[in-house]
Amino acid sequence: MKTFITLLLLTFTISIQAQRSLDTIYANDQKNVALFFPKPIRQGITGASHFVFTYNREKEQYFGLLQAKQGTESNLLTVTSDGKVYSYILKYSEKLPKLNYFIDEDESIGNESPIMEIPKTGNSITASNKDRTAYFGRASEYLLRSSSETIATERKKGIRLKLQKMAYDASEVYLVIEVKNKSGIDFEIDYLNMYRANGNSKRKASYQRLQQEVIYKHKMPKSLANGQSQRFVFVLPKFVLGDNEKLMLELKELNGSRKMILETKI
Repeated sequence: MKTFITLLLLTFTISIQAQRSLDTIYANDQKNVALFFPKPIRQGITGASHFVFTYNREKEQYFGLLQAKQGTESNLLTVTSDGKVYSYILKYSEKLPKLNYFIDEDESIGNESPIMEIPKTGNSITASNKDRTAYFGRASEYLLRSSSETIATERKKGIRLKLQKMAYDASEVYLVIEVKNKSGIDFEIDYLNMYRANGNSKRKASYQRLQQEVIYKHKMPKSLANGQSQRFVFVLPKFVLGDNEKLMLELKELNGSRKMILETKI
């Protein structure tokens, strides 16, 4: 599966304050590793998609959560609200030496130097959200124009649900989805939900599923006429599936009984 080149380039200059080897933080897919910074987190990026660093992107907070799937080592770059930059080596480990890291200011590797001064507005949060929505739209259009693939497909009663592509970008993951209607009648969509599922759905005692937040939908149709197909994009906060987890897509018909579930290990 191809991942597309990040459309947004983060440009900053770091003035090195000390020449030292980077500390290593260990993570896995069974537990959350918490990182507490001296100032609220403004941005956090991992170098590989099998490491996921989540933090509140709408309201700045002091901590973020790290999870990892088994793979080669990577790195974490974090910028706090005061412009200080922190960098760490990331490694997967089944046994974690620590679950909580309290980071001191003197661990910063330097300061961010902005290319231009950003003018302050009376409603900066609204402006930021508009910028993010516009960026999600451009990235989604890029994916829809790119070649289509197939990760998983489910067919039921003339309806075909297909997950075509997953693409990681910064702290989000983009899902390219296609729905096709060959049932002979129109299909109105009630909802299309995303879940992380663990266990066997036939054994309800051990089966769990956690609905995932969808932060942006691009060109999702409300209904499909017979013979019509539509490709669209969902944007979710980046996540890592555990060894026993699957990604589940649940499509439900409005005012009807048709429902289908697509599961994939990706």
